[in-house]
Amino acid sequence: MKVVTICGSMRFEKEMQKIAWKLETIEGYSIIQCVYNVENNSISEEQLVKLNDAHYKKIDISDAIYVVNINGHIGSQVKKEIEYALSKGKEIIYHETKEQN
Repeated sequence: MKVVTICGSMRFEKEMQKIAWKLETIEGYSIIQCVYNVENNSISEEQLVKLNDAHYKKIDISDAIYVVNINGHIGSQVKKEIEYALSKGKEIIYHETKEQN
């Protein structure tokens, strides 16, 4: 079973949750999701660093990352995550094959 970390803009939070469900139930992947700030709490700089560190650790333990690039959108943080994953030899799977930005 392939372990996959989802990477994408938090503007696609709900879509990423639905995608994770499909990837586990249809594709048979073991999905590691982002941490969702469903209560929209403010995040300190220290907390943001911890969240980023945790996300990179998730990439480390994954076989691949799944980039949620709806309408081709890939933000600067996700671009860094893709570069990191590539540097670690991870497979990159794109939700949409065409990048628009």
